[in-house]
Amino acid sequence: GESAVDSGRAARGTFLSAPHRAKTKARGVAAVRIADVASALGVSNALVLYHFSTKEKLVAAAFTYAAEEDLARLRKLLGRRTSALRRLRSAVRWYAPTGQAKGWRLWIEGWAVALREPALQEVTRDLDRRWKAALTEVIAEGVAAGEFRCPEPEATALRLTALLDGLAVQLTSYAGAVARSRAQEWVDEALARELGLEGTSPA
Repeated sequence: GESAVDSGRAARGTFLSAPHRAKTKARGVAAVRIADVASALGVSNALVLYHFSTKEKLVAAAFTYAAEEDLARLRKLLGRRTSALRRLRSAVRWYAPTGQAKGWRLWIEGWAVALREPALQEVTRDLDRRWKAALTEVIAEGVAAGEFRCPEPEATALRLTALLDGLAVQLTSYAGAVARSRAQEWVDEALARELGLEGTSPA
């Protein structure tokens, strides 16, 4: 039968997805309450607290759960058996706020809450490092294969993600501030410029 450890993991997985089914979209990650999660699951507040001990730990865990899904998708795109350039273009277009990544509001709210919550700050910093490391690795692969020039893969990954993060804030927080088509052009141009491919047509 199912062990107590397996049962506990399953329960945590259910709890972690609960904020999204509860009121995260309506209230935001900072306003999620233990009662919201308990109500969504039909369990007591005490049971939720048993698994997470504090609301702050629940929010940090829920954020990690959602962000890990995006990170897994990024790794899948970057792990395809094709050129490094094609992988980078696919990943950046997906990650961009004009693409299909769904977690931008969660990330933006997570950054804001992390200013006040050390536990979440540690989580967001770790996830951010992993995003940049994944991009850096593929950029370095492309350089080694002679696909493009990039003297500083790590710095390039930082600049690209900084641009994407900034555009995400504009597009998510201020509807109409920047046309999505224009934002996508900026992203494509930035990637081409960073890789010394200006003037080449996107794949």
